Amino acid sequence: MAIQPYLFFEGRCEEALEFYRKALGAEVVMLMRYKDSPEPAPKGARTPPGDKVMHSSLRIGDAELMASDGFAHGKPSFQGFSLSLNARDDAEARRWFNALADGGDVRQPLIKTFFSSSFGMVADRFGVPWMVVVPQGKK
Repeated sequence: MAIQPYLFFEGRCEEALEFYRKALGAEVVMLMRYKDSPEPAPKGARTPPGDKVMHSSLRIGDAELMASDGFAHGKPSFQGFSLSLNARDDAEARRWFNALADGGDVRQPLIKTFFSSSFGMVADRFGVPWMVVVPQGKK
């Protein structure tokens, strides 16, 4: 069994996918817009404009995230979790951390700790919380 995070960007999904592609080298594996649905929306369903992202899949390293514009209300709320990135070394951790911090909110600067040569916490420009860490034994 696999658990995959599904993020709702409330109207900014395409922008987020492009940001993660540039910042983390992510690959968009699949993208479907509301207008491309094989069936019309059920009667009474609240759907965003047709050009918004209904569903997408994004690969970052060996992990896969799913994402959508959701109802495109304009204000995503990401609380109670963090996505954790395990970097190969300190240089990669710095590169990822700085890219995610661009336009975001640094919550814990990247520092050396007893459990990692580099560890930091940041909420990116979309509000998604990330922890960047070099696992013990790597530098």
